[in-house]
Amino acid sequence: MRLHVGCAQWTHPGWPQPGREKLRAYASWCNAVESNTTFYATPSRSTVEKWAGQTPPDFRFVVKLPQLISHERRLSGVEVELRAFLSAIEPLADRNHALWIQLPASFAPTDLGSLAAFLHHAPREYRYAVEVRHPAFFDDARSAGLLEQVLGRVGAEWIPFDTGTLFGRRPTSYAERDAWMRKPRVARRTRVLTAHPIVRYIGRDSVPETVEGWDYLVELVTTWLAEGRSPTIFLHTPDNAEALNLARRFHADVRARVPGVEPLPSPVEVEPPTLF
Repeated sequence: MRLHVGCAQWTHPGWPQPGREKLRAYASWCNAVESNTTFYATPSRSTVEKWAGQTPPDFRFVVKLPQLISHERRLSGVEVELRAFLSAIEPLADRNHALWIQLPASFAPTDLGSLAAFLHHAPREYRYAVEVRHPAFFDDARSAGLLEQVLGRVGAEWIPFDTGTLFGRRPTSYAERDAWMRKPRVARRTRVLTAHPIVRYIGRDSVPETVEGWDYLVELVTTWLAEGRSPTIFLHTPDNAEALNLARRFHADVRARVPGVEPLPSPVEVEPPTLF
């Protein structure tokens, strides 16, 4: 039983991150991170070695597959590219919590054969988690059931992107308006398939609204922990300025209900800038 929390990035202008090793500083605040950088290109092995070197053994990355695999090739004919990617991220070892397959909004229930074939042939030593955005998977029970069958055959998880709080009322800032344009508006999903559920929760610029909106998720995570599951929760806001603090606050809210959850590390101290 373990709770991991984190953000969609490990650096932000508004966060207290001293020096060049920003990931090391981030890892003193949270114990997990969404590895979005891998979506844009496969990193070099030396870069991944540096990531591993800046994080403790119990830190976890949820590593997103490159868009070449998930979006451009749509999971077909990607054996060479997948092998190259897995070789690059090998230095993460146990820090690699799951391979995150984020699929485009155009990936519909009629495309599930491609996902099933990809997962069937993918190396079994990795854990897989899939994020879909096509409305049919959320609005049509049959489509959702078919996806669950595909994932269930290989023990993969379904990652929901909870935007309920964001869309709870109209945007009041530029960042919220931008999020309204880019984030998926889909029904909230609370059903999990494995012992390692992953949820992406996006709030608002308002900290009180964001905290109020996650009450259901705190209860859900408490239940999952009682069932022996080890969930990972990623906290987003439209500009992510408060995401680092919010991740720790969410962890504290759960730990208040489940004292047995291991505490987060103590954040590194940041010295104020000097003139000399």
